[in-house]
Amino acid sequence: MQQPLATPALDFFADLRVEVAEPQEVGATAYGLRRLIPILGGSARGVGWTARVLPGGADAQLVVNDSLAELDARYCLETDGGDLVYVHNRAIRSGPPALMARLVRGEPVDPAQIYFRCSPRFETTAPALRWTSERLFIGSGARYPQHLLMRFFSVG
Repeated sequence: MQQPLATPALDFFADLRVEVAEPQEVGATAYGLRRLIPILGGSARGVGWTARVLPGGADAQLVVNDSLAELDARYCLETDGGDLVYVHNRAIRSGPPALMARLVRGEPVDPAQIYFRCSPRFETTAPALRWTSERLFIGSGARYPQHLLMRFFSVG
């Protein structure tokens, strides 16, 4: 008799607040509107650990059409213990065209009206967080004019 497959569970991993600068608009390319958003800093808080988001990362955005944006962010966290964690977070953000246009212009939008889901990956030598390189993660986010809020979950 075949055993049933396990249903994945979600376990809270971390909340992040990522401060961002004004977008650098490349313009309408062959693939869509290309933007680069510099990451200025921020904070992360997980179960039993905290970190700061280091400045110097960036979110490469592609606004595919009037209702869909693809995001590709890369940045580092520095834990309170001094360990570095590389984050590569891919996401999609979609919503009604009028609201998506407001986000592109940097205007506030009710996060409940925007679908913002992500799949972060982590790399680190930190002993307490090394396991993160061997797991899948998903999350949700909200975009505000000068920052993003994200909540990440490990998939069990």
